[in-house]
Order: sequence, then C-alpha cells, then structure tokens
Amino acid sequence: MAEIRKAYAALSPSSSRSDVSAVFNSIINAPPFTFDKSGRVEIITTIIADLKGCGSKAKLTSRDAALALLAVKTLAKDPAGSRHLASPANLNTLLGFASTFKDDLEASSEALRCIANALFLVEESRNTFISKEVNGGDTCILMLEKSSHPDHIFVLSRILFLATVSGTSYVETMVENKHHGRTIVEIIGAKIDLMTTAIRNGAPSAKEALGDLLKFTFNILVHYPKLTESEPQSSTPHSDKVMGISGARDLTGKRLTILAPMLRAFHNLPPTTPSPITAPLTHVIHSLITIPISPALRPVWFGQPATGSARNSNASSPKVKTPQLSDSVPVSRSDSPTPKDSPTSPKPSTLDRALSVLAAGRRSLSSRASSPSTSATTFDVLQRAYDLLDTALTYYFPGSIDPDDADLRNRFKSEGVESPDDALSPVAVLITRLCNADEASRIRTRQWIVPDDLDRSSPLEQRADILGRSLRLLSCVYHSRLKDSLGEMLFAMADSDASTLCALVGYGNVAGYLFNKGIMSAPPATSSTANVNMTTPSGEAINPITGTTIQPKPAAPEMTEEEKEREMEKLFVLFDRLEKNGALPPEQNPIRKAIHEGKLSGPGI
Repeated sequence: MAEIRKAYAALSPSSSRSDVSAVFNSIINAPPFTFDKSGRVEIITTIIADLKGCGSKAKLTSRDAALALLAVKTLAKDPAGSRHLASPANLNTLLGFASTFKDDLEASSEALRCIANALFLVEESRNTFISKEVNGGDTCILMLEKSSHPDHIFVLSRILFLATVSGTSYVETMVENKHHGRTIVEIIGAKIDLMTTAIRNGAPSAKEALGDLLKFTFNILVHYPKLTESEPQSSTPHSDKVMGISGARDLTGKRLTILAPMLRAFHNLPPTTPSPITAPLTHVIHSLITIPISPALRPVWFGQPATGSARNSNASSPKVKTPQLSDSVPVSRSDSPTPKDSPTSPKPSTLDRALSVLAAGRRSLSSRASSPSTSATTFDVLQRAYDLLDTALTYYFPGSIDPDDADLRNRFKSEGVESPDDALSPVAVLITRLCNADEASRIRTRQWIVPDDLDRSSPLEQRADILGRSLRLLSCVYHSRLKDSLGEMLFAMADSDASTLCALVGYGNVAGYLFNKGIMSAPPATSSTANVNMTTPSGEAINPITGTTIQPKPAAPEMTEEEKEREMEKLFVLFDRLEKNGALPPEQNPIRKAIHEGKLSGPGI
C-alpha cells in the first residue's frame, strides 16, 4: 500500500498519461487486503480532491477522469470506502462529476456507479441521497430524461431503484412532481420504448438497462398506489383529490401512461434461448401484474380500439369510453391551457393528458424504421402470455417427465437454475388476472388448455402438453410456487368454480389443490357446469374423477361346448375335494344340489 500511495503522490502535471494510467491500474488491480481502512479512505479523498481541480496544469486531466473514478469505485467496494463515499459531501461531489464529465460517457457513468455502489452497500445512504441536502433523486431523473445511452440509463435506473426500495413517501413526491414539464412515468415510458428498440437492434447493455429501468418502475407501481387508494375518497362528488394527493383518475392516468410502453415491450422483446422467459422480460411481467385491469385500462389491456380484431372484453362488463390512440389527439405536457384554448373551455383531465402523451409516444415509436413492429396499436396480451407459458413449460419439463424427477433437478443445477418457479409463476399469475377480469379470456384459455375435442382416451396428467404438465405440477413437491400459480390459473379458467374445474379435468387431478382451498370433497354439479360437456364429441361418457372417457367392460368371449364341459369337470373335482376334506358340508355343495334338483347332469359325485 505504501508503494502505491508513494507512486500516486509522485505524480505531477508533467507526468505522462501512461504513468498516470499505470498508477491507477495498480490501485484497480491490487488485492483487496492491500489497503487498510485509513489508507483506503485517504487515497479516495486524495483522488476526489485532485478530480475537483483537474485541468491542463493539474496532476489529473479530464482524460484521466474515467480511470480515476474506476479506481475510486474499486476502493469503495470495501465497507470503509463505501461509507466514506456515502457522506452528503461526497455524494454531491460525485453527482457533480457525472454532470461535469457529461461529454465523457465512461467517466460520467463511473461517477454514477460509485454512487450506486455506495447506496447498495450502505443502506442508510439511500435516505441521505434523496434528502434536500443532496437532492440526488431529482438530479438523476433529469439525467435519465436526457440520456439515450444504455450504459447511462442502466446506472441511473439502478440508483433510482435503490433510492425507492423502501421510500414510499419519496415515491409520492417523485411521481407527483414534474421534471421539465414531464412526469416520471412519462420519462420512464419513453425510455422503455427506447431500450426495447435498442434490444431489437442488438445494442450492448440494452437488456441490462431495460431490466433495471423496470425494477425502478416496479417500485413506483408497488408503492404509489398505497399512498392513494388506501385513503378514503372525498365526499365531494367531483373531487379529484385524496388527502391532498391526486385521486383515482390521476392514478389511472399514470398507470395508463406506463402500461402502453410496457405492453409494447412485452410483445416486442425478441425471443431468448434456451429459456424463453429471461430478464428483462421477467421484469416486464412483474411490473404488469401490479397494474389492475380496471374499466379505464381495459381498452389498453385488451387491445382496443382495433379494426377487424377479436375483442376480448366481457359483454356484461360496464361500458367505458375507449381511448382514441390516433394521430389526431393533441399532445400536452403541462397543466396549463395552450394559447389556442378558449377561455371558457374546460381544463382537460389528467386521464385525457395521459392519453395524449400515449398517442404521442405511439407516433414517435412508429416513426422508427428500425422497429416497424412497434407501430402496432393492438396487442393480444393473453395470447402472448399463454404462448410464453406453454413454451417455457415445454423447455423446463420436456415430454411427460415427472416434475420431481431427480435428473431434472440436476439439470436445473447444472444450468444455474435453482427452480423455474421465478420465471414461470409470474406469467401464470398474469394469465390468471386476465381470466379473472374478462369472460372472453376465460373462454379462450379454457379452449386452449381443455378444448372440446380433447383426446380423453388416456390419463390427462400423462399428456405431453400444457394441460398434462400443469396437472403433474399440481401434485409435485419441489415447485410449490409454480404449483400454486398454475392451480389458480386453472381455477380462474374454470370461472373460479370447483365443480366446473372438476368437470373439465377430473376431481382426482385437482383434489389436492381444492383441499388446500378448503374444498374437502368433490363438489356437486352446479348450474355453472351446464356448459361443460360430460361427453366427448363422439358421445363417450367422461369419468368425473379422472377426466378420461369411461371405457365399457369387454364382454366375456363365447365358450364352445367342449370348453364348457372341461370347466364343469374342474368344478366337479374342486367341490368334491372340498367336501371330502370337510371344508364344505354335503348339503352346501352347489354342484350336488344342482344335480339332485335335476338342473345339472354330472359324473355322479
């Protein structure tokens, strides 16, 4: 350590860039135990001070900034170094470096990585970072708004994710404030579209950037509704405020603004191999299942408006105004009316403004020639989710393999997968939510999984398809979360009715799942099962326990006269032996009795 400190102290404005790089590389590549606590803090302090005064006549120049900040980040991986960086003064300084070296993407990113590591390693520094003294959250949001490079978006999203892990009150402030006239959900939506396109174009680090951006989005979606929906609504009929915070319509508008770009990412992210569900798609699904399928959001969830497409909305559900996602919708990023507005014209609602921004986002995205598929305004969310689940189940549980098979678990370990539950459970939950919210989605899912013309001649749980795999997983031991998720999906598919579920797949296949739901025996048939055929299209009856067709017992083959005589002789001998051994009284011998009554002729036993 002494040699490294001495080498750094010996640097001067006249030192060559190669000498400076050699000293920083020696710090970066030094073993962790090289520096003690005080020496580590001392070198970090010295480097930061030299970076503040860097210039053509200083020890360090702007060209050295990236390597110098990488050395600081390396030194701060130790708790002593990270705690030193977590002070308000150093957090402010690092934010300043991120702005000062904005023309050097690598240096700016390294400064932000130093902050991200400090927030990760020192939990209390997260509150320090978002305090008024540092105001790091707002600074990073403004940087995020201006950034377009995946590396920069990645580290900014990581910082904002860490800053909002437990800060519910801060999430409220972040969502309600505007940054250059735009809300945080508008900024995030634009970056989701940008990174989705970057991934499709093969940009390095784009997947990581979208992944952390969606982790940050998940924090907002989880924390923000707690601040609004948990509060009682105002008694004023037309009030849009709840305890001083934007109320239900505003919350709907924010969800709508973020829902559309997430659905675009859900549909447009390219397939991955060998597993079809990996990050960042997993993060998209986690975020989607936090957004309710409310009447105002149904048009986006179910791809409306659309011409010539199947509409999945329930005919019995209340009618809601369909958002018009056409180019004729004006864009407004502020609450103030435009100069063209009439003085007497009503102020547009937050939902209307969100729809306008959504339309603008679609126009902007559709103009990109590099990603023509993202211009579509209609997505079949249910079909996409079902296809992902079917493909993933086929990959993880090929053929008709037992989910608890030891070889299968060994394969997971060799691939670095503890269990497929993390990847598969969320998409099953998404399908469940769509089925619970929409009758047409339930019917479609039921026809996909248990079609009317299903071959029921063999056990359903042995099938090599999504139905067979789901039923086998319901009785497995090692995949508890996936088992529960698939059980809920099948239950929702069956109109959340145990009788209907049993009529579809047989009580025996879902007995354990129903027992855990408090249903101890096979439920009786109800009016809801009237729509479930208990016979196959060919007229064969379906066994309510197994879900398979009831096979008639084969008729006994007709015997010839010679065969009948041989069988009779065997009976004569058998009963005669029992009678002689005393095991059968003569009066109870059915053969003797039949002969005496003249019903049978025999050898005279």
